[in-house]
Amino acid sequence: MTTKTYQLETVTCPSCIAKIEGMLKKLSGIHTSEVMFNSSKVKVSFNESITSSEVIKGSIEKLGYKVLAEK
Repeated sequence: MTTKTYQLETVTCPSCIAKIEGMLKKLSGIHTSEVMFNSSKVKVSFNESITSSEVIKGSIEKLGYKVLAEK
């Protein structure tokens, strides 16, 4: 299990959180996810044998949220 935190450009409302978390729940290999409104960060635990950080970042960006950094 791998855990990564993604810094997003901006998360402006509760519907943004629901949109991102809903999408992450549908991705195969995601164990847990948490969108932190105040810091515009997304913390994701996932199985690297099923999905990758690149897939997660790409999925977030397809929703219209720019990923600025990954830790």
